Amino acid sequence: MGVVNGFLGLLRHRDYRLLVTGVTVSSLGGSIAPVALAFAVLDLGGSASDLGLVVAAYALAEVVTVLFGGVLGDRLPRQVMMQGSSAAAFLTQGVVAVALIAGWGSISLLMVVGIVNGSLGALAGPSSSAMTRQTVPEGDLPAAVAGRRLCQNAASVIGFSVAGLLVASFGSGWAIAVDAATYAVAAVCFGLIRVVATSRAAESRPSLVGDLRAGAAEVFRHTWLWLLIGQALLYHLFFGGAQSVLGPIVVGDDLGRAAWGWALAALMAGFIAGGLVSLRWRPRHGLFVGTAMLSLTAAFPFAMALGGTGGGHLGLLLLGAFVHGFGLEIFSVNWDLSIQQNVAEEKLARVYSFDLVGSFVARPLGLAFTGPVADAVGFDRWLVVVGAVMGGSALLSLLFPSVRHLERRSGPSHEVSPV
Repeated sequence: MGVVNGFLGLLRHRDYRLLVTGVTVSSLGGSIAPVALAFAVLDLGGSASDLGLVVAAYALAEVVTVLFGGVLGDRLPRQVMMQGSSAAAFLTQGVVAVALIAGWGSISLLMVVGIVNGSLGALAGPSSSAMTRQTVPEGDLPAAVAGRRLCQNAASVIGFSVAGLLVASFGSGWAIAVDAATYAVAAVCFGLIRVVATSRAAESRPSLVGDLRAGAAEVFRHTWLWLLIGQALLYHLFFGGAQSVLGPIVVGDDLGRAAWGWALAALMAGFIAGGLVSLRWRPRHGLFVGTAMLSLTAAFPFAMALGGTGGGHLGLLLLGAFVHGFGLEIFSVNWDLSIQQNVAEEKLARVYSFDLVGSFVARPLGLAFTGPVADAVGFDRWLVVVGAVMGGSALLSLLFPSVRHLERRSGPSHEVSPV
């Protein structure tokens, strides 16, 4: 009860309350959209390859745009970036919804809008991540980071849960209309935020390339930062394909298709449990603890590998998925907080953009090579390799002093760590 009361106390800060409401509603719609989009493509006569192209167009737009989103997030008021992105996404998703409901939608339209929405999300993503620090006092930042992530994860669980029902009951067009409405609500919330602008004066701004170079220099100034961005690249490179390509096949063949849905639900439950624990647990060396907990993500691919050998057990699969989500969320909260507390305010959005690039770039590559490699070596063996890489790379990161020694701040400070 104390954890809940502590988070509710954070909501006394008006700007934080508006920020959390906006990102939570956006997460709800963002969880509905992929399910609705998949069925929309299929309803239009598209194949799995067509769906792959639509999703790839969205992912490619994110990769190309996200670094510029970081630059703009440090140049312009961040709430303006977030409001503009949400308002534009409301319009684009509204067009898709109307097209599908009216019967004149096409796969080409979905692809074009996917590119636009991917770009919009990437432009606003770094600003959104950097905004938390501007909405609460320094002493409340740890709980604010954990509370925001908890609300987003809870909204995602609800969104994934109701998405199929919305599509089945009302059709893909109406489900996407719900997504569009969430963007409208988010745009209103972001527009009401009133924080001190952190943008630099126009005469002091270098070129876009100069800004990117300065952002990269800030990343490489902190050993723990570039090291764990690299570790995240490995995580997404290996686990992206294991989850999206191998998991449904291995688990579906051994335990049935419903078991894969239960596994993903257990994964999200782990996220929520990790978020609740993070509201109360504040280790002094949070990055060290979080990185150690990140090694627990190996549990999920290892549990899936047992299914590939014919020894799958539903309880073990669900436990592996839960432990994965729990460990990843503990890491994510402490990672986010470490960035917030140790990166200069005027470079924060750019640093987040480099962090996002590490994920966006690697995941499509992992999706591409997982199938051929797994076919060559065997699904179960490749899942073991995936688990070993994920767990081993996290444990190896603990050998670096900058990861072990970085301390969580408990009070206001304007110093940033160079380690």
